[in-house]
Amino acid sequence: MNIDYPTLAAVIESLAEGETDEIALMATVACEVHHSDARFDWTGFYRVTAPGMMKIGPYQGGHGCLMIPFEKGVCGAAASTGAVQIVADVDAFPGHIACSSTTRSEIVLPVHGQDGRLIGVFDIDSDQPDAFTREDAEGLGAILTSVFGRI
Repeated sequence: MNIDYPTLAAVIESLAEGETDEIALMATVACEVHHSDARFDWTGFYRVTAPGMMKIGPYQGGHGCLMIPFEKGVCGAAASTGAVQIVADVDAFPGHIACSSTTRSEIVLPVHGQDGRLIGVFDIDSDQPDAFTREDAEGLGAILTSVFGRI
């Protein structure tokens, strides 16, 4: 299934209009994105809570890891490098953190506020191998910039 990212972005923008609370926005984005595509098995945020450390934020799906340091896993790589991580096979990613045994592939995008500060990362896991594309990275990145780039 290919997501209609412009329509998803419009829905999220409508729901988020006027909201400035990061947690409320994260909850809304996680829910809407999670239910937009059957590939998405776990969808959520890890929030920067201390230098070099993230804690779980709003999410949809099974349990997630409670804390992730910047130097560990796919989420840590996105946070520490500032680059989108698309991992076709999580078992082949050095230092992958297995929060769920069903995860086969993953995409993680850094999330920045208007002032450029790293708020956290947006993590989507799939139980399918090689589930994510550059189109996903671009569509999701545009949504994140639209929602969080104004707060």
